[in-house]
Amino acid sequence: MADLKPMKEGKVREVYDNGDSIIMVATDRISAFDVILKNKIVNKGAILTQMSKFWFDFTKDIIPNHMISIDVKDMPEFFQKEEYDGNSMKCKKLEMLPVECIVRGYITGTGWASYEKNGTVCGIKLPEGLVESSQLPEPIYTPTTKAEIGDHDEHITFEGTVELLEKLYPGRGEELASALRDNTIAIYKKCAEYARSRGIIIADTKFEFGLDENGNLVLGDEVLTPDSSRFWPVEGYEPGKSQPSFDKQFVRDWLKANPDSDYLLPDDVIEKTIDKYKEAFELLTGEKFNG
Repeated sequence: MADLKPMKEGKVREVYDNGDSIIMVATDRISAFDVILKNKIVNKGAILTQMSKFWFDFTKDIIPNHMISIDVKDMPEFFQKEEYDGNSMKCKKLEMLPVECIVRGYITGTGWASYEKNGTVCGIKLPEGLVESSQLPEPIYTPTTKAEIGDHDEHITFEGTVELLEKLYPGRGEELASALRDNTIAIYKKCAEYARSRGIIIADTKFEFGLDENGNLVLGDEVLTPDSSRFWPVEGYEPGKSQPSFDKQFVRDWLKANPDSDYLLPDDVIEKTIDKYKEAFELLTGEKFNG
């Protein structure tokens, strides 16, 4: 089979058209601050794909998802080679909704900076007396628009989400916006409770949804990976300071401390990053990662 070209190439993933389905390939690229770094993190794509599979299976009782298979034998011949084995997912085609569904169970990052200024996160008033990394009384939903590569996502209110979706799907704006919010929070609650029992705090995460050919809401993209979430170890968790993490926050912190790095990571940072991803995968799934 001739070389296929991706129909869509994101910061870290490539999407191929497969007729009535798509093949989503998680590469070993890594991005931070909306920039693709010069290094690759070997096995990262396979860990993300297999972790997403675990969560898609775990949450299918809440909402259907787009995953069909991660076995390359179920894909065209082009993908039946080592570079695609383990990091590729065959998925249903969806019409993706232009909203990133962010849910926060703990206060950290930009949310903490906002709370320190005025007691709110994305316009939501929070109780007084919270400290950095506090668990919130209830998870909060803070959606954003989806930005093109190089641009920043913009916060959007629930009402703004209704307006945006109403323009695209007349008569369905409120229904779809409510379904996005309710499913986001339901998935987060179930998965955060499970993850905590396995030694990981999911501080926040983001989901993406689309509509299938019948107009039904379906969970798509990736789910609860270290690229789309903040994972903290339960052991040693202590509100009042930033927490160590299993995600690419480690890379972000190194880049902030080394502003002249030109987005090139040293070997020890690469090794520590992949070790963090593997540890998270193995804690959550209870399986050994075989890359």
